[in-house]
Amino acid sequence: MDEPREPIFNIPPVIVLILAACVAVQAFLYFFPDDATPFLLRFAFIPARYDSTLLPQDVFPGGFGAEVWTFVTYAFIHADLSHLGLNALWLVAFGTPVARRFGTVRFLVFFAVTAAVGAAAHLAVYPGEFTPVVGASAAISGAMAAALRFVFHAGGPLGLLRPSNDPKSYFVPAPPLLESLRDSRVFMFLAIWFGVNLLFGITGLGLSDGGQAVAWVAHIGGFVAGLLLFPLFDPVPTARILPS
Repeated sequence: MDEPREPIFNIPPVIVLILAACVAVQAFLYFFPDDATPFLLRFAFIPARYDSTLLPQDVFPGGFGAEVWTFVTYAFIHADLSHLGLNALWLVAFGTPVARRFGTVRFLVFFAVTAAVGAAAHLAVYPGEFTPVVGASAAISGAMAAALRFVFHAGGPLGLLRPSNDPKSYFVPAPPLLESLRDSRVFMFLAIWFGVNLLFGITGLGLSDGGQAVAWVAHIGGFVAGLLLFPLFDPVPTARILPS
């Protein structure tokens, strides 16, 4: 008797929900271009919004509410279809294992928190900037960091022996952060990831088709948040490491 096969597309519903929201926003901007600027002013993250000395307070719509919600809503807006498509691929790749482990509610809160920390990091480095920040990259970076905390661990989806399709592999106890950093694969991923983002910041590489620079500081902020805050969202008890 043949064993049941895994479906080709096995994406957690919460990931599909986030992607659907991003696609809906992109469709709105495409079909209603005249409303694009007011929409961005209300929902994109704009550092200048928080400096009343630059412009009168009533220039940006939404008032105090927009000063709060744009820390998250910017993550559902993308510059163009290529930007959306690339982020969708990364979200599916790294968000899927984390969403399976966290569940819907925890993952949604995690997504919002890492997006907000990414925006706050960008604001700290680029205060008063008028260029809108859009895209889910900061939250996706947080998911990358969270995935690193368990996917390479023994018994995890990318454990030492071979990749696992066992659903239980997504719930292996994660080792403490310092223990995770001893894994050469985790260390190499961190070195390459931070190196690439710092390269964007130092050289200005990675411009989008529209000429907007990559928000590398937001990426780093989201990643660090995901790495450090992972235990607060993880429903699985941390692995106990016995001294050698």
